[in-house]
Amino acid sequence: MKKQHPNKKGDKKRNKVTIILVTLLTLIFVPLIIGTGVFMYFIKDTPELVYSKLEDTQSSNLFDVNNQFFMTIGVKKRETIPPNQIPPVLKDAILSIEDRRFEKHIGVDPIRITGAAISNLKGNHTQGGSTLTQQLIKLSYFSTKQEDQTYKRKAQEAWLSIKLEKNKSKDEILTYYINRVYMANGLYGMKTAAKDYYNKDFDKLNLSQYALLAGIPQAPNDYDPYVHPDNAKKRRDLVLKEMLENKKISDAQYNEAIAVPIDDGLVPLKNKNTDKQMIADNYINEVIKEVKERTKKDIYTDGLDIYTNIDMEAQTYLYNLVNNDSSAINFPDNKFQTAATLIDVKTGYVRAEIGGRKSEKPGQLELNRAVESKRDIGSTSKPLVAYGPLIEEANYGSGQIFVDEPYNYKSSNKPVYNYDKAYRGGLTMRESLVDSRNIPALKALDEAGTDKAKEFISNLGLKNDVYESTAISMQASTEQLAAAYTPFANGGVYYRPSYINKVVYADGTEEKFEPEGKRAMKESTAYIITDMLKDVINRGTGSPAGVPGLIQAGKTGTSNYSDDDVNKIKGFGSPDITFVGYTPKYSLAVWTGYDEYFQAIPVYNQQLAMDIYRNFMTYLYQSKNLEITDWKLPNNIIKIGNEVYIKGHTNQYTPKTYYYESSEEDFYTKPSSRAVEPPKSASSESVEEKEPEKQEPEESTPASSQPSNNNNNEATAPNDSGETPPKKE
Repeated sequence: MKKQHPNKKGDKKRNKVTIILVTLLTLIFVPLIIGTGVFMYFIKDTPELVYSKLEDTQSSNLFDVNNQFFMTIGVKKRETIPPNQIPPVLKDAILSIEDRRFEKHIGVDPIRITGAAISNLKGNHTQGGSTLTQQLIKLSYFSTKQEDQTYKRKAQEAWLSIKLEKNKSKDEILTYYINRVYMANGLYGMKTAAKDYYNKDFDKLNLSQYALLAGIPQAPNDYDPYVHPDNAKKRRDLVLKEMLENKKISDAQYNEAIAVPIDDGLVPLKNKNTDKQMIADNYINEVIKEVKERTKKDIYTDGLDIYTNIDMEAQTYLYNLVNNDSSAINFPDNKFQTAATLIDVKTGYVRAEIGGRKSEKPGQLELNRAVESKRDIGSTSKPLVAYGPLIEEANYGSGQIFVDEPYNYKSSNKPVYNYDKAYRGGLTMRESLVDSRNIPALKALDEAGTDKAKEFISNLGLKNDVYESTAISMQASTEQLAAAYTPFANGGVYYRPSYINKVVYADGTEEKFEPEGKRAMKESTAYIITDMLKDVINRGTGSPAGVPGLIQAGKTGTSNYSDDDVNKIKGFGSPDITFVGYTPKYSLAVWTGYDEYFQAIPVYNQQLAMDIYRNFMTYLYQSKNLEITDWKLPNNIIKIGNEVYIKGHTNQYTPKTYYYESSEEDFYTKPSSRAVEPPKSASSESVEEKEPEKQEPEESTPASSQPSNNNNNEATAPNDSGETPPKKE
């Protein structure tokens, strides 16, 4: 056997090593070369680094429904500092929360990027990979829209950050950041905030106050210590925790600082707001949210022209109606609250909105109860949850009979009562709605089924779960309620409530936002519900909301305290009173009550929601000289007497005997002279069936010459549950 020469063995080993090295170098350098080429391609169009852009922000202009300018948001109030005046404690706070390795990196930080990637893989999405320098570049040069977060944009951002770090010192870069950031309440720069928030020189703040200033820029409106003190405290305490972990403060300093109340040292803000800002405050709040959601832009800094859907004349009237002591509404005290939303039923555009009254901090984007507060809406849920789904599925007409009789919840076997603790026997669906009876509504939901009801209201923008009790009450905001009723007003189409219709960006490009409508129910369902709800105002529980000569439909809503709450209630009455009404043009929902839930609304103030509705709707039609119209009868609907039916579905069940009113004890024994007459058959000789002309579902016919069925605008005293009973002949 031949022995292999030692040199040949060495050659083989060297060849293997060479192959491995070449492979490794290829795996390293080829991607590096390709990556470098792509990076160079991306940065070739990078904007020029202009230092003035690092100092400037642009305010946004708001326009009303008539394209008339009405206010500017983000007007700069700014005091700046030079680099040698950065308070050391503030510097430690900013770098601890935003960029611990700021003094070590070159504008981008591979270690930070790697740490953020690992953190995100672990499910913690709070750590970002951008340095403070990159944040400054992004705020100054680039869009923050999600779709613009491209590799090319990131490459240009990194390149500009590296160039900035080559030309400016770390303290100069930090100074740009401190002077530029938005600090809420129309203030720019941390020195400005120190002066307005604490009335102190910039170098005289304490650790707790510096930590708050360092934390605000991430989300200025959310961390506003005046409007959202709880959020501001959480953010401040997080900054202090990061300073402790970064060894910038001791345990004793940390414990002392987090114990300081968030409002310690805060002074009242000077009222710099215009009348229009106070009047439209709640509306502007929603504009800011919608702009952020749709465009990812910051209304305070990005120089936008925003075309809103607000009717400033209507908004001003609504604001004055609920805030002026000399108005037509007699509020019991300044703590009594209200919320109201007015929506154009053909577009979903919100024309006016008020989220409270007698604000202690007017014009500061305060709580908008019209959107953020969801209180019990009482019987306004009946058309949405009970009768609407049943008509949609079973093709019932308004003459369908429900027996108002002793009834127990099926889930708990607990008895259910009407507002008057009495029973009226067989009632048409119309009469059940007009007199706001609970038991017929529960029976209607039982027949339709909770699954169908949930599907029905979800098409109306309501995501509530549906139980038996949802037939007679659920929770919603006035924005949700007004929007949910718009399909009844326009022939069955739901529109998403919207506050803006167009945004023009700083570069001159524009983006339009068309109404977002979808079919929510059949036209026949919308018409039958509307025809019944017209009688709620004409002769039922909603009669105090009537406007002479105006054709409208609506529903009252009164919530009640549970038996478990009896000992907590202050006074005697109900926690929530709601009214929602509509015409062929507008849908208007009004809530009234106290923020303190157990402060009851007394009986003599339970008509205030209808008073607000009546006054506002009267103003809208009179001031704008609007044509009064009625709803057209759809082709597949037939009138029989006072009732409306879907053609081919007029032979509906009617019981042989039914009584008008009784107690539980004499329900089957006490006859009444006011028994409900069953509807006549469609084949009756007394009914002349006419084929209506073809009509468009969302149009309406003039009816200005039609007399109103309700000329009495005086509020009838409600009964104990808050529902006003129909007038007795």
